[in-house]
Amino acid sequence: MKSYKTYCIFIFFFLNTTLMQGQEIDIINIEKQIGNNNWSIVNDNVMGGISESNLSINDKNNLIFNGSVSLENNGGFASSRLSIEKGSLKKIKGFKIKFIGDGKTYKLRLRQSNRRVSYSTDFDTIQGKWLEIEIPLEDLKPMWRGYYYDSPLLEIENINSIGFQISDKQEGFFELEIKFVKGVY
Repeated sequence: MKSYKTYCIFIFFFLNTTLMQGQEIDIINIEKQIGNNNWSIVNDNVMGGISESNLSINDKNNLIFNGSVSLENNGGFASSRLSIEKGSLKKIKGFKIKFIGDGKTYKLRLRQSNRRVSYSTDFDTIQGKWLEIEIPLEDLKPMWRGYYYDSPLLEIENINSIGFQISDKQEGFFELEIKFVKGVY
């Protein structure tokens, strides 16, 4: 009887993990009306800068994050944040993003309300070319005010916003068009 229980437990965990692998959940997919509300813009004007950014939806039902980054007044970043329900990313192992860019480098950023740090990783765009990338959770590192830290570790179940940022002295006009962001189990 004991070996039968062990066998059943093994089968349950095997099936559960196997079924979860490869599954995805839409986090941002404007075409499906997912992630098109509850956005906010946070630019360097919070510290005296004059960068500007906008979010819009184009005629192809893609999300457009664009604007202009200025280094004046010690500025240099523009960001957007989508508020999500805490716990909605539980068990996510990574993200899949489809986008077309302008040749600049952007950050995928996650935040939780009780921490100053965000969890961030860079991704590159190729001007005029659609790309689809996967970002494992391990690539998201704690960051605060432009500096990476060793802790605190990411707790995916406590994340309550996801967004994009352009920074790192990339002055001038920018545009990132996002087809989707999916959570991957």
